[in-house]
Amino acid sequence: MIESETLTVRGLRRADMAQARRLLDTSEYVHYRFSPDEMARLLELYPSVGAFSVAPGPLGRVLGGSLQAFLLVNEMAPPSAWIGGFGVITTQGRRYADYLRLLLPHLTRALRSRGVTGLYYSGADIDNDWMRAPLEASGFSLVSMLRAYDKTDFAVPTEGSRRIRVRPFRPADAEPLVELEKLCFDPPWRHDARAFIEASRLYPYFVVAEDDEGLAGYQFNVVDMKIGYLVRIATHPRVWGQGVGARLMAEAVHYFEREGAWKIVLNTEESNTRAHQLYEWFGFYLIRPRGFALGLDIPPPA
Repeated sequence: MIESETLTVRGLRRADMAQARRLLDTSEYVHYRFSPDEMARLLELYPSVGAFSVAPGPLGRVLGGSLQAFLLVNEMAPPSAWIGGFGVITTQGRRYADYLRLLLPHLTRALRSRGVTGLYYSGADIDNDWMRAPLEASGFSLVSMLRAYDKTDFAVPTEGSRRIRVRPFRPADAEPLVELEKLCFDPPWRHDARAFIEASRLYPYFVVAEDDEGLAGYQFNVVDMKIGYLVRIATHPRVWGQGVGARLMAEAVHYFEREGAWKIVLNTEESNTRAHQLYEWFGFYLIRPRGFALGLDIPPPA
């Protein structure tokens, strides 16, 4: 058990960046789903908390303390938010579960004030994830199993619907895509308008599909270290079965080929059988281990 009187828990600030980056670079007990260069942006946009060991007296107050652990969010679209990073300094690593329990209530209070009622965590291997047990002990429960798919060629069985126009995302598309999200995804998996604007900055390939009735789908992807990540793809229910998803998938495969990727990877919910059929038709094959998502309900203020 952590002696909490020796620690100060507070929100992370830009002034804490150097310590947080050092922890990321040196500790064996870290989990993060962002580029370290993104941390400053995340601290500005979303709630985050840190546990600091503060020396007694005025000097400790001036120096601000030594960062022992942090917990932050990397995606938030109320009513949902996702844990994006957690880390503990190596010398305190064996107590990581205690630090997680210490920080979680502070983070959930900050999220509640921003309209969040559900906090989520995703992992790549349900049988060997070091954060799973302490999260479940803190009230998280399984909300979804996830599938991982790989593709190692650029063959496409079809080019999909040619009547659909595919063009780059524009900021004016953000709000219509929010409405499309509501038809396609449960709340934990939805983006808000700000998230779409951020995605257009972070992902070099972000396109929408449209027809005479409006937006019919979208996708955004990225290539990193010669691996192509199909991050997101969705189509409006009104065009299901009309080749729109196939068109977007073919466009994605061509993009990855142009960028020199040697492999394309993606994740999807176990229950999304419509998506499984599309991916497997395009030559994606299922891989192990099994991913998962946990969720925690955050009660509204009394």
